[in-house]
This record gives sequence, structure tokens and C-alpha cells, in this order.
Amino acid sequence: MESLFSHPDFWKYASIPVVAAIVAWATNWLAVQMTFYPIRFIGIPPYLGWQGIIPAKAEKMSGILVDQTLSKIGSVDEFFQQMEPEKIAAHLTRSIQGRIEEYTDEVMAERNAVLWENLPLLVRRRVYSRARRAVPQVMDNIVDDISKRVEELVDLKHMISGQMREDKALMVKMFREVGDPEFRFVTNSGLYFGFLFGLIQMPLFILWPNNWILPVGGFLIGAATNWLALNVIFRPVRPVRIGPLRLQGLFLRRQKDVAESFARLTTSEVVTLRNIMYQVINGPRADRTKALIKRHLRPLLEGGVVRTAAQLTVGPGGYADLKKAVEEKALDLAVVPFEDVEFNRERGVIVERIMRERMQELSSEEFQDLLRPAFQEDEWILIMVGGVLSFMAGLVQLLLVFGLH
Repeated sequence: MESLFSHPDFWKYASIPVVAAIVAWATNWLAVQMTFYPIRFIGIPPYLGWQGIIPAKAEKMSGILVDQTLSKIGSVDEFFQQMEPEKIAAHLTRSIQGRIEEYTDEVMAERNAVLWENLPLLVRRRVYSRARRAVPQVMDNIVDDISKRVEELVDLKHMISGQMREDKALMVKMFREVGDPEFRFVTNSGLYFGFLFGLIQMPLFILWPNNWILPVGGFLIGAATNWLALNVIFRPVRPVRIGPLRLQGLFLRRQKDVAESFARLTTSEVVTLRNIMYQVINGPRADRTKALIKRHLRPLLEGGVVRTAAQLTVGPGGYADLKKAVEEKALDLAVVPFEDVEFNRERGVIVERIMRERMQELSSEEFQDLLRPAFQEDEWILIMVGGVLSFMAGLVQLLLVFGLH
């Protein structure tokens, strides 16, 4: 030890674990950034450039999320029932009745604005009144029918995958918030693991001062620290006791907290009443919804409201055309009330509680699928990036600190 400390190159050798720690921290930080950013591909597609792993595979990862996690928590039918369909129908009724005159004027003005605007106010009020009386029963029937057939009308996987495809930043936000402590650990662990591996590399270089020791050792340190950090997050899956110690993957140990964050984000951003109803009206199965709404509108269309309006404005010949206009307007109106942020939040709170409790009950194997897909498929890229950058850092250290010898 005395000869080591008195060696003229002691501080050069002592720099090896320090540099290893700094480089390992930097490569781990870069690995985390490459997981999320950039949101859009930068470079010359398809291969010369980079896009964050999560945004690049947002649609695929959202599909995995639905198949391996959400499907075990509940179905879209159950989520919709928890949102209380009777209150949804009441909200629809209030929203539409409050603007019934505006909506009626829009439909009638499209067909014969001059005649409609010149009708006596008393006559127009008669049409408004009939429409207002008919709305509650129609809305109750429509929502009740949707609630019974929501699994047929909404493809949950398509809904979430489409949303993530259009808004890749949302997927990044969800992963970052849910796994924030784990991603910080990946970054900071580079300091500890890198320093420890550097302590092993230092005596090797002292005993065998070959030029290849630093760059090759750097590669091994960079790859090993990334690999070790990723595995400490998810391994072991089940708790393992070694004396007084209880070992388990960091992410898995936080199951309760993660469930709370994930449930909150999912029910406020993804599985919302607004998104479900948008899919009901505009999704790939929208033709079924249109047929359902038309069926429930038939009594209204063939009753006094539309018939009276038609006789007063467009005549018997325009009756069919007016019925079609009312049907189209009804489809538009079915989505508008669900833009209400507060009503969405109230419905989401109910589902959030169910989702949180069931996520907390998932097995460790099922729970890890929430975050594991973010790394699993392309983690070798992150490991290799760490290795290559550490290799280059080893070369730089060899040239600047020790010089070639």
C-alpha cells in the first residue's frame, strides 16, 4: 500500500474508478433519455436517426398494456357501469334541454331558414316544448341501451392504441410519472456501480498496464451498470429473504404507490367517459351506435315534434330530409356534453378507486408488465449504448491521463 500511495502515477490510477462512476452515471442518464426522447423521429428514416423507445412503440406498448394489465383489472362494460349510466343520461338530458332552442334553430335553419325565422314565436315555442318533453325519455333509452351493449360498441384496445398513436407524449408522461423513482435510480446507480467496477478495473490496470484494459474495461463497466440497474428494478419478482434483508425489484416493492398513480392518470387521461363516448359515436363500431340511436329516435321523429316542424317549414316532401337532419344532429349532440371536465372528473373518480384496488391485488408477475415492456424489447440497445460510450471514455482517459504506452 505504501508503494502504491507513493507511486508517481497514484492519482492517475485513482482517477479510474472516479471516471468510471461519472461515465456510468452519464451513460445511464442517456439511456433513460433515449427511452423517452425525442418524441418524434429525428434523422433520416427509417434507420439513420433516433426516436425514443416508448414513443416509437407507443401503439404496440399500449396494446400490451391493455392485454396484460387493464384486461385483468376490469372490462369497458364494468368501467361504464361504475360511471353510473343513470347519471350520464341525466347529464345528457340537462345539457341538451338547456340548449334545445339553439339546436332546433340550427336544424331548421339549414332546411328553410327564411320560413322558420318568420314563423310566429308562439308556433316555434310549441316545437321547442315538444322537443324538450321528448328528450328525457329518449336519452334514458339511448344510454340504457348503450350501457347494455358497450362491449359491442367500444373496442378498448383500439381506443387506447389510437390515443397513444396520436398523442405519444401522453404515453411518455404516463411512464415517466408512474416509474419516476425507478428511472432516477437507473441514472444515479451509475455512480455507485460504476465506482465499484472501477475499483476492480484499477488494480487490473496497475498489474497489467496494457492499452486495451481501460477501453475494454470501460465497455464492460458501461454495459454492466446499465444491465444491473435494469435488473434491480424488476428482479427478483417475488420477495426473497436473506437473513434480515428482504430483496425484491424496486418497482415491484412500490406496487401500492404505483397503482395509485397509474389509476389516477388512466382515469383522467385515457379511460375517461369522454373517450368512451367518443368511441361509441365515432369508433370502428360507430355504425352499430348510429343504428341504435336512430331506433330510439324513431318515436320522436315520427311523432308530433318533427312532423309539426316539417308541415310548417318544408312541407310533406321535406319530411324525410328533415328526419335525416335530426338524426345527424343527435349524433353530434351525443358527444358534446362529455366535454364537461368536471363531469368527467366525477365519473373518473369512481373508476379510479376500483382500478387502484385491483391493481394493488395483482400478482408480482402481472404487475411488472405495467412497466417492463418499456425496457424489455430494446433494453439491449440501452446496454450497448452504455458499453460503447464507456469504451470511448476509456480511450479518452488512456490518451489524456496516461498517454499511450
